[in-house]
This record gives sequence, C-alpha cells and structure tokens, in this order.
Amino acid sequence: MKRSVGIATATALVLALTACGGDTGTDTPAEDVGDNGSTVDETPADGGESTGATDGSEATEGGTAGGEGAALPDLSGEELEVAAVWTGTEQERFTMVLDSFEEQTGATVQYTSTGDDIAPVLTPRVEGGNPPDVAFLPQPGLLNEFAGRDALKPLTEDVEATIDANYAPVWKDLGTVDGDLYGVWFKAANKSTIWYDVEALDAAGVTPPETWDDLVTASQTVSDSGVTPWSVAGADGWTLTDWFENVYLSQAGPDMYDQLTNHEIPWTDPSVEEALNTLAEIWGADGFVAEGALQTDFPTSVTRVFSSGDAAMVYEGDFVAGVIGGETEAVVGEDANFFPFPAVGEAPAVVGGGDVAVAFTDTEATMALMSYLASPEAAEIWVAEGGFTSPNKSVDTALYPDDISRGIAEGLIAAGDAFRFDMSDQMPSAFGGTPGQGMWQDLTDFLADPSDVQGVMDSLEANASKAYGR
Repeated sequence: MKRSVGIATATALVLALTACGGDTGTDTPAEDVGDNGSTVDETPADGGESTGATDGSEATEGGTAGGEGAALPDLSGEELEVAAVWTGTEQERFTMVLDSFEEQTGATVQYTSTGDDIAPVLTPRVEGGNPPDVAFLPQPGLLNEFAGRDALKPLTEDVEATIDANYAPVWKDLGTVDGDLYGVWFKAANKSTIWYDVEALDAAGVTPPETWDDLVTASQTVSDSGVTPWSVAGADGWTLTDWFENVYLSQAGPDMYDQLTNHEIPWTDPSVEEALNTLAEIWGADGFVAEGALQTDFPTSVTRVFSSGDAAMVYEGDFVAGVIGGETEAVVGEDANFFPFPAVGEAPAVVGGGDVAVAFTDTEATMALMSYLASPEAAEIWVAEGGFTSPNKSVDTALYPDDISRGIAEGLIAAGDAFRFDMSDQMPSAFGGTPGQGMWQDLTDFLADPSDVQGVMDSLEANASKAYGR
C-alpha cells in the first residue's frame, strides 16, 4: 500500500511553487486529451466540496463585475450565443458563469458546445454570416486566423480597461493582432509541472529539485533505488514539444523563445542544439525512461506512474491531476504530487495554454459579456468549483478548493510577463500541431535516438521553413 503524505507536504510543495513562481508557469483537437486544459475535467484534488462560489445573486443592477469589472448595463430582452469546446462538467460550470451574467443584466445567453474541434464548426458559420456572438478559442493561432479574415470585432475601451486592471500585459499581448485587441483569456493551463509518486521519491530519499542539474541527479538516485525515473508519452508528439519548450524557455530566455516561435532564428541555432543536448541528459540516459515510451500515449504515461508503478515521475501540465483522479486510485496531494519544472537556466520556465474569448459581433450585449469575462467575479465562480485555473491576477486565490490547484494558479499568476504560451500552438499547424510530421515527428525521432542532435535540428529547420513558406 502506498504511504500517504499529510497536508504539510502538499503545502510545502505549494510554497515551493510559489517561491519559484516569479518565473515558473495548448495543442488542441489533434492531441486527443486537450493539453490546453479544455478537454480534461479536473475535479478538486481533495475531492471536497467547493467553497465560496459566487452566483451573482447579491449583485445589484448596474454594479461592477467584481472589484475590477466594468459596470454591467440593463440588457433585458437581449439574446447572445456563446460557443466553446466544453462539455460535461466543464460545460455545467461555465454555464454557472453565464447564469450570473444573465441574472445581473437580464440578457438571455445560449451556450453551444462545438466539441473538441472548434475550427471546423465556426468557420462555415463565419463564412455564412451566422457566427456566435462570442466564442472561446483554444489557440492563439485560431485567434490570428479569424482576425486575419476580419471576422473578429476589436474590443471596446471599456473592455480593454477591465483587461488592463486584471491581467499581466503578456495576456493582453496574446489577445492582440496587428495592434487591435480581440481576446480575453479566461481559462489557463500551467504546463510547467512534474508529477510524481510520493512513495517512490520518499523511498529514494529524493526531495523536489529546483534546478535541472538537481533533476538529473534525482533521476539517477531514483534509478539507483531500483525504480525507473521517467514515464514519457512518446506516442503523443505534443508532450515532447512541451518538454522542449520548458527547457528552451528557461535556458535560452523569453526573447529567444519568441524568435524561435516565429521562425526568426533557424532550428539549427546553437540555442536549439544546447536545449536538445540538455533534454538528452534525461531522454538518453541509460535506464532513465521506461521501456516502450514510443508506444505510450499521454493517459498511459500517467497511469504507468500511478497505477502500474513502472516509473516514478511524469511530466505534463496541471491537467495530469484529472487523469490521476479519473484513471487511477492514487489521491492527488497524498499518493501523487507535483513540483514546478526546474530551472534549466537562470530561472524556471512557465509554459502554458488556455482558452481566449473573442467577439464576432460588437453589440452592447456582446461587449458587456466580454468585459464581464475579464472580471475576477466571472472567473471566481468556476474557480470555486474546481478544475479551473484563471490567468486573472485579481481573482481571490483563497477560493481555489485545494492547496494543489491554488499553488498551480499562484505559480501561473506570479510568472507575470515571464509566462509564454505553448510554442507549438503558435506555429503553423503543419509544423507545430500535426501528428506524424513537423515538430511532433522530429522530437519523436529524437526520443528514439537522443544522440542525433544535428540530424534532428536539420529536419526541424527543413520542416519549419516549408511550413512558414521560407
């Protein structure tokens, strides 16, 4: 039987994340599991009931949407349609947010679930002149695409003021295209978390490492204890891009990360070579990665740690908690816990994903809803229910239902402008988001042979040049 750890251990890890949070920290439909945090339901880690949920019932007409929200107008008789990928529990919890908006304004809001692949649903509706008023997009690339078609409406000054009051500038930048602000980032995912079997690390005498060198040393210590350190989801190329992005962002820095994302520097740059060599310290080390990694998908990579006992650690975002809770008997915060992705360079990385609200119409009701979504009140409704991380810095983190989710959120917020969105989500999908080709396939090849750094760089550059048309 696995030994449990008490709340003190969970709290210590949260403090560790927060301490690193000044610098710590989404591919979508093709990834099957939704690494932007949209398609995996994350229930509260402690299984407890939510507390402090806000239902809007105490709000007064014309009041503010939370402490940093715009005044909401009387919209009696107005109708809005909102589209997003969320289904099941996520849909139910988001509907609570819309219900509050309806109660405060008198508007009627219809929610439409598009399923995982939102672009094929929205595109014909936009082309046919019948888009929803508001949609939530899981990638900056989709925002750029619709903005490039002149399908989106720039946000009003009131909405922009609400965003300025509640978000770090990086989130405003992520919602801006060619100088026009289009997006409100409502839901986020922290993809800089490493999850581990508490019993395995305790037995090896390993404590959560803070640097990459410490992580490599800890991996060797776990291996020496007779347990394979790592379960890697090599069958899902998006997990491998996330590994690379965390290493590269921390090691090369945010500016180089942005340049590589935009293909302003080649994939044969020395910074890429350094990152790949760094990854090889784990991927290529004898006995560090559980056998069969190339055939292991993301959910299985998690269960191999927390059910099968094949490995001690698995890297991926905060949504790992949903797989642990849904597919294993391990209890997050007891049998399973996490630590921030360690610093490779001077500071830890914060890579993430999220869902951005955009407006296809510019009515008073649409802009009022966009302003409301940028308020802490709207986010706090879902925050208190669990399975949700908000990038809104004005949200009361005491409302998160457990220490694990609170620590993840605080790490994301504390990152501020050091946060970077998932690199592959910002690239042409032919290079950054398609199984069996581009970045996904090249890093799969690298996992198969971590000694071939030059060959992988050459392939990455050739594929990137083709996808970017250069």
